[in-house]
Amino acid sequence: EVQLVESGGALVQTGGSLRLSCAPSGFTFEHYGVGWFRQAPGKEREDVACISPIHGPTYYGDSMKGRFTISTDNAENMVYLQMNSLKPEDTATYYCAAVRGGDCDEEYDYWGQGTQVTVSP
Repeated sequence: EVQLVESGGALVQTGGSLRLSCAPSGFTFEHYGVGWFRQAPGKEREDVACISPIHGPTYYGDSMKGRFTISTDNAENMVYLQMNSLKPEDTATYYCAAVRGGDCDEEYDYWGQGTQVTVSP
């Protein structure tokens, strides 16, 4: 079965850090773009970052630039999202998704179930 599994979400205080992980099952990330998204209650889903074998990393949202870093570990077949200097407004469910062919602007093929990040004031 093909699926994505996120982990690493937690409750942290303002200013803290978390590293989210995205692991594929049933396929490898080779030739895939992998993106992170987030959705807070009552809000639309928001692009966070994407990493592509074609274009490298892309970050969305001025509020996240400089604080979030997306990276890959090809040997471990994992994608990570390092989040530093967390703020209460970063509270959301974070999802990873994979797009075949590596173009982050294309429709994503697989989605994870999400991991909850809560940042307390």
